[in-house]
Amino acid sequence: MKGFLQLLATQRWDDHRFYHQSRINQSLHLVSAISFLVAYVWLFIDPAISALIGWGISMVTRQSGHFFFEPRGFDQVNQVSDEHKEEIKVGYNMHRKTVLLAVWASIPLVLWFVPSLGGLIEPALGFDAWLHDVGMAWLALGVTGMLFRVLQLWMQESLIVGVAWMTKILTDPFHDIMLYWRAPFHLLRGELLDPMEHVQSH
Repeated sequence: MKGFLQLLATQRWDDHRFYHQSRINQSLHLVSAISFLVAYVWLFIDPAISALIGWGISMVTRQSGHFFFEPRGFDQVNQVSDEHKEEIKVGYNMHRKTVLLAVWASIPLVLWFVPSLGGLIEPALGFDAWLHDVGMAWLALGVTGMLFRVLQLWMQESLIVGVAWMTKILTDPFHDIMLYWRAPFHLLRGELLDPMEHVQSH
């Protein structure tokens, strides 16, 4: 258990210092975290709505922060190149995220033009039914994407690394709120980048 908790702490620390230097990104992660908690509640009420919130709001805000606002190139804070960070990324690096998001974006189109998925499901009748099918497909994608990466990490490193990463992902909303609740206030003061003094002195 001690080794697992240490792995989890290391993954969280690396994720913060390597990939969350932008105050805009941090603020978007705060929005994402809050909406993910709403999605967690809806998971027990209506899984399709939960997935629509999780992907449509939480993931869009989260990944927008990474793709559009997080600085790329040489990382002055950690003294490493962007290529190095991408190579050692435990979870979904930018390449893997691009593939995942391409699949995510294609699902509504596929279900619109092929509503029965070639006879695999009952075709949706009306917009609400189509939206429900999209939500359920996005939920399946989220579960599959997580388990697939756990399997990859198990094969590449060890099962405990994969389980630690999955635990990190599932608990990120709680952790992100604790980390980034001040980010919007820093942003309003015109601070676009976190000085990361706590990282440089670590």
